Amino acid sequence: MTVPAQVPAAARRPYSFTRHGITVQDPYAWLRDPGYPEVKDRDVLSYLEEENGFFEAAMQPHKALTDRLFEEMKGRIKEDDSSVPQKDGDYIYWRAFEVGAQYRKWYRRPVAARDDGAEDQLILDEPALAEGHDYFRLGALSVSPDGRYLAYAIDNNGSERFEARIKDLFTGEILPEVIPDTLSSLVWTSDSRGLLYGIANEQWRTDNARLHWLGQPVESDVELFHEDDEGFRVSVGLTSSEKWIVIATGDHVTSEVWLLPADNPTAQPLLVAPRKVGREYEVDEHEGTLYIRTNDTHPNFRLVKASLENPGDWAEVIAPDAHFYLTDFTLFKGFYVTEGRQDGLDQIELRDYPTHSARRIPFPEASYSASLDDNPEYDVTKLRIGYESMVTPDTIYDYHLATGELEVLKVQEIPSGYDATRYATERLMIPARDGTPIPVSIVYPRDLPRDGSAPLHLYGYGAYGIAMEPGFSTSRLSLLDRGFAFALAHIRGGDDLGQQWYLDGKLDKRTNTFTDFVDVAKGLIERGYTSKGRISISGGSAGGELMGAVINSDPDLWGAVVAHVPFVDVLNTMLDETLPLTPGEWPEWGNPIEDKVAFETILSYDPYSNVSAQAYPPLMVTAGLNDPRVTYWEPAKWVAKLRATKTDGNILLLKTNMGAGHGGKSGRFESLHETAEEFAFILWQLGIDEA
Repeated sequence: MTVPAQVPAAARRPYSFTRHGITVQDPYAWLRDPGYPEVKDRDVLSYLEEENGFFEAAMQPHKALTDRLFEEMKGRIKEDDSSVPQKDGDYIYWRAFEVGAQYRKWYRRPVAARDDGAEDQLILDEPALAEGHDYFRLGALSVSPDGRYLAYAIDNNGSERFEARIKDLFTGEILPEVIPDTLSSLVWTSDSRGLLYGIANEQWRTDNARLHWLGQPVESDVELFHEDDEGFRVSVGLTSSEKWIVIATGDHVTSEVWLLPADNPTAQPLLVAPRKVGREYEVDEHEGTLYIRTNDTHPNFRLVKASLENPGDWAEVIAPDAHFYLTDFTLFKGFYVTEGRQDGLDQIELRDYPTHSARRIPFPEASYSASLDDNPEYDVTKLRIGYESMVTPDTIYDYHLATGELEVLKVQEIPSGYDATRYATERLMIPARDGTPIPVSIVYPRDLPRDGSAPLHLYGYGAYGIAMEPGFSTSRLSLLDRGFAFALAHIRGGDDLGQQWYLDGKLDKRTNTFTDFVDVAKGLIERGYTSKGRISISGGSAGGELMGAVINSDPDLWGAVVAHVPFVDVLNTMLDETLPLTPGEWPEWGNPIEDKVAFETILSYDPYSNVSAQAYPPLMVTAGLNDPRVTYWEPAKWVAKLRATKTDGNILLLKTNMGAGHGGKSGRFESLHETAEEFAFILWQLGIDEA
């Protein structure tokens, strides 16, 4: 294969540290700019720019393929798409893209409007807000109860330090007050005069809940709640009835909730139950009764209730179930909804308050993703539901409570055409090396040969108790139509099969995540879906850590690897309590500062620390200069060490977005172009360059 002659090489600068009697060498530590979050060090920037130049030169011969993939993907997107309108109070709200637009416009019209479109009001214009910026992201957005004010938050550099503003929807005026550095929801008080929010401190941690009164200087805003534990994060929200403001604080394993009257936010807050290490809970309210989802007696959670007068005295409503993982609940005036997964498959159940008996909504496929969609009102006669599978495009339903009818409101439109009968999907169970069956969702062309000759893309994440939903992807069709199978490995570390599934992939059990992924790949080979070296893999963030671990352990399995903003310098990050996420992450990874066992465990699998002199597969790595979650130097250090250590001649690319953060470029087409680059790299490395 042809690659540019000048391969980047980062300088090695001797540096080491000793902890718990163990000395660790880190010759690329200098790639962390000491002035971070500002990155101005000339040596650091020069290296990143050199890597970006190498990336561009290496991908240039494949530009035609990248462009072709981009046009395919773009052709599957309805450019003038819009959401299904939904009633909320006196207005109907929706959002829409215009042809060629990267960002959406947000609209509403009064429910009383007689002619559709006659009184449509543009309430927020994302394209106008994004103009002149290389990056744009809309964060929180909230309309006041009286319908007059819109609070919204924007980020124009990827740092996730949002700036909140307020618009008078009756006059179109942007109010003068601007709230910087927000990192939370925006919650209105009942009288539409006050706004609750949280700001990020210097370490990018939300340790507060604050109150702003309209017309008052932001400097006079009142701090209603402050969290002293550096590992906890504070969030603000509303109960379903909108009578109570919810202030929640917690880390990955422990939570605590306080309630404030929405009509009197400066009142003494009501503590639901004091924090207890290892106990998580969340709260909603219905007619003076608190409903609480908690894992206090079982990792799959149960539902309990309590009175406002005695909120810590919990009575069981729904008992925990080893086969049913209770993931969420939503209270409505006349009934409530529980959501969960039965042996890994999504379920939505309607329940009445007197008996709590369940009516389950049936879905037609053996593997799918289903959940409540946009349901802003408290008193309803139908539910908005979203449904998709690996072969069924995103579908929006209204579920009519009286009849049980699922009314189709919208099916994702694919302008260039889509024939679901050309593809098949399955749910497999592949045993891990310890005998645990690992679920795998797979989609493939119906004529896929089962002789090992087909290429296969395997995706995984496996962290933070985040499940990988078997949903639909229009971009994925560009691989399927070139003969690929596409598989999602539901590995431990996610909560795909319940909370215990998550617990079995964290802390001292972290390596289960990596070995599960490898064993799924080997199981797919044994079943004839693909063969060694015909597998491409990808993952981002903690999924990028997964990529780093499996190329260290089993490099010969993979034909191409893409690691997006990979969390690969785990040990160094967990040793640095000044970094934004670190204290809150110790319950997930362990605290190597205080715990020698945690130090040794992380060191044993940390992708950066375990780079060795062996052959590695072709690798494409991405980073974001402004990324506050996985700092740019993690992928940069990893790539530098790989270049200096690996023994093969395979391509290794690093692309750093110099004006973006954790999610890469913004805008629906810019981000699509990055997917096209990823797929072009995979096809190039698997020898399908001209397909």
